[in-house]
Amino acid sequence: MTNSPSLHDSYAEDKKVDATYAEYTVKDVSSSNSIRELEGQEVDDKRLVRKLDLHLVPWLALLYLLSFLDRSNIGNANLFGLSQHIHLSSSDYAICLSIFFVFYVLCEVPSNMVMKAWRPSMWLPIIMIAWGGVMTGMGFVKNFEGLLVARIFLGATEAGLFPGVSYFLSQWYRRHEIALRIALFFSAATAAGAFGGLLARLINLMDGVSGFEGWRWIFILEGIATIIVAAASFWTMYDYPDTAKFLTEAERRHTVERLHLDNDGCSYDFKMKFVWDAFLDWKVWLNAIMFHGALCPLYTFSLFSPTLVANLGYSAAQAQLMSVPPYVVAAFFTVAAGWLSDRLKMRGVIIIFGGAVSAVGYILLLAHVNTSVDYFALFLASSGIYPLIPVITAWGSNNAGGSLKKGVATAIIVSLGNCGGIVSSFIYPKEHKPRYIVGHAVCLGYCILTMITAGIMWWYGVWANKKKVERNEARGRPWTAEEKKALEDDGDNVDWFFYTI
Repeated sequence: MTNSPSLHDSYAEDKKVDATYAEYTVKDVSSSNSIRELEGQEVDDKRLVRKLDLHLVPWLALLYLLSFLDRSNIGNANLFGLSQHIHLSSSDYAICLSIFFVFYVLCEVPSNMVMKAWRPSMWLPIIMIAWGGVMTGMGFVKNFEGLLVARIFLGATEAGLFPGVSYFLSQWYRRHEIALRIALFFSAATAAGAFGGLLARLINLMDGVSGFEGWRWIFILEGIATIIVAAASFWTMYDYPDTAKFLTEAERRHTVERLHLDNDGCSYDFKMKFVWDAFLDWKVWLNAIMFHGALCPLYTFSLFSPTLVANLGYSAAQAQLMSVPPYVVAAFFTVAAGWLSDRLKMRGVIIIFGGAVSAVGYILLLAHVNTSVDYFALFLASSGIYPLIPVITAWGSNNAGGSLKKGVATAIIVSLGNCGGIVSSFIYPKEHKPRYIVGHAVCLGYCILTMITAGIMWWYGVWANKKKVERNEARGRPWTAEEKKALEDDGDNVDWFFYTI
C-alpha cells in the first residue's frame, strides 16, 4: 500500500482545524458530493459507500444475530425448564452463565491477532462452525457438568466474532462512518433479543418431539442454523478492499485511498511492538472500563429480561412475548445513535446521554412504583444501554493509530467489557425476587461508571487535540510523506493524528 503524493499534498494544504471537533477536514470526495477520477474512471463516493454497505453489513448483522442468539438463548431455555430438568441450583445456573464470559474474554485478543495475520473470510466462518456445533451439542446435556463444559467451549469459539467484525469494518470505512455500521451490525443483538423470545416460544411447541424437551430443541435448531449460515459464509464474505471482487479496480483504489485520509502515516505492518503499544496505552483501558460499564447492564438485560417480565405477573409464554417490545425500541435507538454520532463526529456526548437514560430506567426499577412503571423502565434501560455498545467500540477504534494496534485495542476493549457478563450472571439470583434490588443497583452503578469514563475520555481528547494543534502551528509547515513514513510506528502519538471526541 503506497502513499499518493497528490493526496498528501492536498491533505497538508487544505487542512484546517475545526474548533468543535479539533480534527482535520479534507477537501476531497469523501467530505463532499463530488466525483473523483481514478485511471480514467469516475467513482462516486456516496455510491461506493452504499455498495460497501450492501455487500458487507447485512451478512455481518446476520452472523451477529446468530451469535447473540446462541449465547443468550439459555435464558429462554431456562424459562421453559432447563434448570428443573437437569437439576440446576441457582448458583449452578449462574456459574454456567458466567463461565461463558471467562473463556470469551481470554480468547478475544488471540482471535483478532489470528484474523489480522490470516484472512477474515476464512477465520470467521471457521469459528462459527465451531460454536454452531457446540450449541447443537448443548441440546443433549444431561447435568450441570455437561452444560458447564458446553458453555466453556461456546465462549471460546464465539469470542472472535464481535471484536473481529468491529476491527474488520474499520478496514473498510472511514473514522466517522464506522459507528453507524457497527450500530447496524450490533442492532442484530437487539433483534436477537426480540426474535429470540418469539422463536423460543415457537420452538418450545416441539416439547416431546423425539422424546426431547422443548428447551433442548431451542439449542439444537439454533445451532444447526448457525452451522448452515457459517458454511455459506465461505462464499459470501470478503477480506479487505484491495482484494474485494465485488469492487472494480477503480473502486478498490478509491476505497484504499479514502482510508488513507484517516490512517495516513500509521503503519499497516504486523509487529509485536504494536501489540504492546495497545496493552500499554491507558486510553485503551479507559475505553475498556467504559465498555465494561455498558456491557454488564446489557448482558443482564439479555439474560434476565424474560425473568424480569415474568416477575410482573405474566406466564412464561407471555413473558417471552412481552420481552420483545423493549428490544424493538432499543434497536431503533441503537441505529439512530450510531448515525447521530457519525453525523456529529462525536462519541462522548452520545455515550453520556445514553448512560443517563439507562440510569433513569434502573432508578425507576429500584423505586418499584407499580408494574406499569416497571415495564416502562425496561424500555428506558434497554434504549439507553444498547446504543452505547457500537459508539464505544467505534470510539476505541477511532483513537488507535495503526492497523495492528487498532485490532488489538478493539479486542482488549471488548475483552474487558465482556467481564461485565461474568458479573451479570450473579446479580439477579431468583432468591432476590421480586424486587431484585441488588441487580438493579449494580446496573445503575455501571451506568454511572460509563458516564464518568466517557467524560474523562472526552476531556482528554479535547485537551490533547488542542496541544497537537499548537505544536503543528509552531512547526509552521506541513508534514511531508517522508516525515510521516519515518514516524509511522508512533501511531496515534504523532501530531497529525487527532482524537475523536
